[in-house]
Amino acid sequence: MATREVIASGNELAAKAAADSGCKFFGGYPITPSSEIMHEMSNLMPEHGGVCIQMEDEIGGVAAAIGASMSGVRSMTATSGPGISLKAENLGLAQMVEAPLVVVNVMRGGPSTGLPTRVSQGDVRQAKNPSHGDYRSITLCAGNLAECYTETVRAFNLADRFMQPVFVLLDETIGHMYGKAVIPTAEATKAGIKPRKEFTGDPSEYEPYGVAYDEPAVLNPMFKGYRYHFTGLHHNSTGFPTEEIETCRKLIQRLEDKVMMHTDELELNEEFMCDDLEANDVLIIAYGSVSLAAKEAIKHLRKEGIKAGLFRPITLWPSPAKRIKELTDKVKNVLCVELNIRQYTEEVERVSCRLDIEGLYKVNGRAISPYEIVAKVKEVF
Repeated sequence: MATREVIASGNELAAKAAADSGCKFFGGYPITPSSEIMHEMSNLMPEHGGVCIQMEDEIGGVAAAIGASMSGVRSMTATSGPGISLKAENLGLAQMVEAPLVVVNVMRGGPSTGLPTRVSQGDVRQAKNPSHGDYRSITLCAGNLAECYTETVRAFNLADRFMQPVFVLLDETIGHMYGKAVIPTAEATKAGIKPRKEFTGDPSEYEPYGVAYDEPAVLNPMFKGYRYHFTGLHHNSTGFPTEEIETCRKLIQRLEDKVMMHTDELELNEEFMCDDLEANDVLIIAYGSVSLAAKEAIKHLRKEGIKAGLFRPITLWPSPAKRIKELTDKVKNVLCVELNIRQYTEEVERVSCRLDIEGLYKVNGRAISPYEIVAKVKEVF
């Protein structure tokens, strides 16, 4: 794949990825530390034939983005944790009507107003269940500047493939980090665009939700002759509300199965110096900006004769359960490092069936240094 070198921040790269991926609408509201994404989109969207609108609040921002998606264009919104809280109801609507949407969350300290200008990974659990009801969230997490671009590109393709919101988690450190990144060229990104499916038959036979048990809805763009109904209520194959028992059961089960029966299309991980790990060595599990510190820590540990490796989930949800289980079965000493209190550690414990997972957590808005990780490894192992 053809690549280019750029110098930019993580937030700017997420916006650039959206434009290169064919995004034509951004609806949002400024909120620290994600505001630079909307600022950049306000420049990029007109240049690429799209529209960027600052709405009156976060609720209006996501509602506008969902409406644009229903018209058939690629659409995005960006925010931080408090904004996701406000968007929650409409994110549930997007799950129910199966409207594709990319949501970038640049994480900061919480709950509530928290630490607006400081780093956190406190929205990991929120990203798994951002709204009420039964569905499966798809959440990607960038761990370096280049991935702010590539994971946003992947999010657009996955949103159209699975017809639902896809979350891209950055954190304040990654979002505001400024440096050189090697990313695909705009032409290479455009060549990889995978548009959503469309029904091309007789309009009288069109049933957008009349699909296989493990497949997403086929929502044709509005205004092209194919009529159907959108509703947040349980609905039948044409989208009209229903309370028929079996129809409701199949609908909600399909929202689960369309994701969980295709996790092979979603899973993406990085394994750093894991190939030679043996039973008494150390496995560190980290993601996002923390994984950068973990890599440096592993280099220091190995110089001191302590063999350690990193497993970094890039797709956080659905979690890479099988691979986590394989690695935690292989290695006795496991340390999860997070800028929250056990939000992903709980998932590691669940899939590994282990309660002896060690943790290093920080929630004061400051980054975790490589030396803190080295010290923790020496302390607990």
